Order: sequence, then C-alpha cells, then structure tokens
Amino acid sequence: MTPRKETNNDLLIPLHTRQGMEPRTVRIAADEFEWQYARSGGPGGQNVNKVSSKAILRWVPARSELPADVLYRFKNIAKTYLTIEGDLVLMSQRHRTQLMNVQDCLEKLKRLILAAVTPPTIRHATRPTKGSKERRLKTKKQQSHRRANRRISGQETH
Repeated sequence: MTPRKETNNDLLIPLHTRQGMEPRTVRIAADEFEWQYARSGGPGGQNVNKVSSKAILRWVPARSELPADVLYRFKNIAKTYLTIEGDLVLMSQRHRTQLMNVQDCLEKLKRLILAAVTPPTIRHATRPTKGSKERRLKTKKQQSHRRANRRISGQETH
C-alpha cells in the first residue's frame, strides 16, 4: 500500500434545514482525505497483479466542518467504519480503475453524511381510542365463543 495525498475536488454536502432557515452546504476539503491504494482482489485480467486499483479513504470526522448534532448522528451511523482513534476508513474495489474506486468511496461517504443530516422523528406516546378498545374487546369475545363452540357439550376440561 502506498499512502499518498490526493488533490481532487472538495466534497460538497447540502444540509437540509427547517423551513424558514437558510440552506447550508458543508464543504469537506480534499486535503482532509488521505488516500491509499492497494491491489484489488477478484478477477482483473492481465493487470490483476500489477495495478493497485483498490482505493482506501481515511478521514477524521472530528476535524471537519460538520455541525455537532450531525457529527454525533454520523458517528452512530458509521460506527462500523470508525477506528478506535475515531478515523473513518472506507474502501472500494468494485471497479477496475483507481479513479472509479475513489469516486465510489466519496459517494459512500456522502451517503453516510446525508443519512446523518436528518434528525430522527420523535415518537409521541398516544392512547388507544375508544373505538379501537371496543373493536379489540369485540374480537376477543368472538374468539372466545368460537373456542367454546369447539368443546364437546357435557365435558369440561381442567
């Protein structure tokens, strides 16, 4: 594996905000990413043992511009990709070219961050309605009669 800094475009992620607020875009600078390349597994033809097409992305989310709440949710969502030090490690070897695998890693990162942008909806506890209670009791009573009719008359089971 050869570690190397990549000078690609910055990653722009739109943050959806509440109504009435100005929409924000988070920019993750390309120099925050550390790229490593390795030989990819699987079929690859004549170049399988010569070309390092597997891309490995290493990024420290704590040093980014992500808002605190998004960062917290991101760490919960992406915990399988985080190291003990808190670095995010993503890899891609789906494609045969290094450039396409780099783009795939960036897409994975973007999907993870976008999943963390929207806060979870809070469930408010509600009480069952009077009608739903009556329907539930009615079906219980019907089931009870159905089972009672299955018994042979004159015999009681204990």
